[in-house]
Amino acid sequence: MKEKVIYSLLENFPSISLAEMEGVRLMNRIDTKFTTTTDQLAQLLILLQKDYYVQEINSNRISPYRTVYLDTPGLAMYLAHQNGRKTREKIRMRSYMDSSQTFLEIKDKNNKGRTRKVRMPLPSINACLLTEAELFLCEHASYQLEDLRLQIENQFDRITLVNREKTERLTIDTGLSFRNLSSGKEQSLPGLVIIELKQDGNIPSHAKACLSQLHIHPVSISKYCLGTLLTNPDAKRNRFKKKLTQINKLANYSYGYIL
Repeated sequence: MKEKVIYSLLENFPSISLAEMEGVRLMNRIDTKFTTTTDQLAQLLILLQKDYYVQEINSNRISPYRTVYLDTPGLAMYLAHQNGRKTREKIRMRSYMDSSQTFLEIKDKNNKGRTRKVRMPLPSINACLLTEAELFLCEHASYQLEDLRLQIENQFDRITLVNREKTERLTIDTGLSFRNLSSGKEQSLPGLVIIELKQDGNIPSHAKACLSQLHIHPVSISKYCLGTLLTNPDAKRNRFKKKLTQINKLANYSYGYIL
């Protein structure tokens, strides 16, 4: 029933095509994350529908994504976040399933809070082009391909909104699920929504004002870190305990050993 409400509300938004989105890629930006529920998402969409476009691909306004995160055997990139380092890096392979595109992506966050993303195309998420990937990582990343292992797979459905001025994007992820590629342990979060506001700078945003109006506040946690926490009981987690408690309440889901 909730999914039907979300689909219905999205029909009230004017659409923007993938080609038109090329001008709003924001590969060097400031990201602000929020967590909420599907009930509050419906309220948010009502507030945004007059001021935002929704991305539409092949007549779909909700798109499935699949991501595989890479990290060192000792989880160096996860620990950088858990230990509070300002400069961080994530390396992933992501399939944008509606557009049949797959990329090897590197996301770097600097000590000023800006995120830079670079990527190279792949034929599929299961086919990393070894030579090209090695050269790509040498040029853009702090890690070599031989130092990395496949760690966490996650899948979700994404709604992408763009403001009328085309200066910011709002991605809304639902139906999140995770699988640990070492242990095979799986976990899903059917009641959780992760929202990410992507801007060129810290400038006024109608979406941010609407989120504040609904008492939806920023939270700093990545899907990679969340997937690690949910599927790896041995991962260090003290910095995330408060955030996990909040997510537990939002998702209305018992994680048992995690909290």
